[in-house]
Amino acid sequence: MKPTDAIQAALAGEHAAVYVYGVIGGRVSLSAQPDLWSAVRAAYTTHRGRRDQLVAMVRASDAEPVTAEISYELPNPAVTLDQLSGAALEIEQRCSAVYADMVGSTSGANRQWAIDALDDAAVRQLGFGGEPEVFPGISEL
Repeated sequence: MKPTDAIQAALAGEHAAVYVYGVIGGRVSLSAQPDLWSAVRAAYTTHRGRRDQLVAMVRASDAEPVTAEISYELPNPAVTLDQLSGAALEIEQRCSAVYADMVGSTSGANRQWAIDALDDAAVRQLGFGGEPEVFPGISEL
């Protein structure tokens, strides 16, 4: 995959993440689920920032950034507490996948940025009920 294509794929993933976190955030109660609300708010803010950074990366390569879709399909109905956490977990898993592709397709500062984003998404998965996994190419101790 060409570097610009990998960055564009990551941008498309961030567009979806921002949308889904916006929906989740609208369905989580600050008073009833303060921990989940805080985690969703932090994730939404992070993904908006990453989206904006990816737009800048694409423009720096003299390409036109992919645009967001009108809407995205939620990973599940996102109604119950478990479904809300599960939707957030799935979004982080999807973002991890596109960032892993970006790591393998880029170099220099863009690659380091993708490594940091991948690490961040992997840690965030744990907060939404994910299990620790070894990154590809890294053996377990």
